Amino acid sequence: MTKNTGKLAIVTGASTGIGYELAKCCAENGFDLLIAANEPEIHEAAEEFTKLGVQVKAVEVDLATIEGVETLYAASKGRAVDALLANAGIGLGGAFLDQDFDEIHHIIVTNITGTVYLAQKIGKDMRSRGHGRILFTGSIAGFIPGSFNATYNATKAFIDSFSFALRNELKDTGVTVTCLMPGGTETAFFERADMVDTKLGQAKKDDPADVAKQGYEAMMSGEGDVVTGFKNKVMSAAALLTPSDTLAELHRKQAEPGSASK
Repeated sequence: MTKNTGKLAIVTGASTGIGYELAKCCAENGFDLLIAANEPEIHEAAEEFTKLGVQVKAVEVDLATIEGVETLYAASKGRAVDALLANAGIGLGGAFLDQDFDEIHHIIVTNITGTVYLAQKIGKDMRSRGHGRILFTGSIAGFIPGSFNATYNATKAFIDSFSFALRNELKDTGVTVTCLMPGGTETAFFERADMVDTKLGQAKKDDPADVAKQGYEAMMSGEGDVVTGFKNKVMSAAALLTPSDTLAELHRKQAEPGSASK
């Protein structure tokens, strides 16, 4: 059984995928958990993590709303948060002009607004104590104009940039900020984003447990960022040297609906 450290980690988007595996990493290393997602599966995840010998509280809440973030923050009941793993995020495939704006708006407020608001609330507490770790789940998608997944890639560009800026602001405070930047990962993301019929959706993907382990270790080491997987490291490096028009066209070939059959 895991030796409990008495520390608390908040993990968002923890019901499945990378978020679930991040929460598992924390629990296996003795962190009590406050986990959140906007689906009932978060309670099933909590039952599994409890078996690891730590205290777990699950909150089913929509972190796209200010009220949802405040509900999650209040659930900590004033207990010091040692690690915030801000992983909640969603995507939406297809042509931007053909998408429903309510869905577009939901991506923006989930991936950006809710994440930033939660980071500010928890971050203030960490800074006042002089200790804490923050991990944002960004993406190598943030380096690439995301034709046919335009809003998602743009939100990840924001998170990647925001993470580095916040890290700099908090240097010498005892609070570290790390950005986890995976590529395609074997989760429900592509199904939920309606991108199963794309080359991206059909391509071989990374194991979320491996991605989470690298992210957790980078956070605990206080690293600024980690790009998971050799292929993704090459892609992210190449993206910095490639014109944006070229990157957008390359992404189009991978993400355009029906591209899997072309």
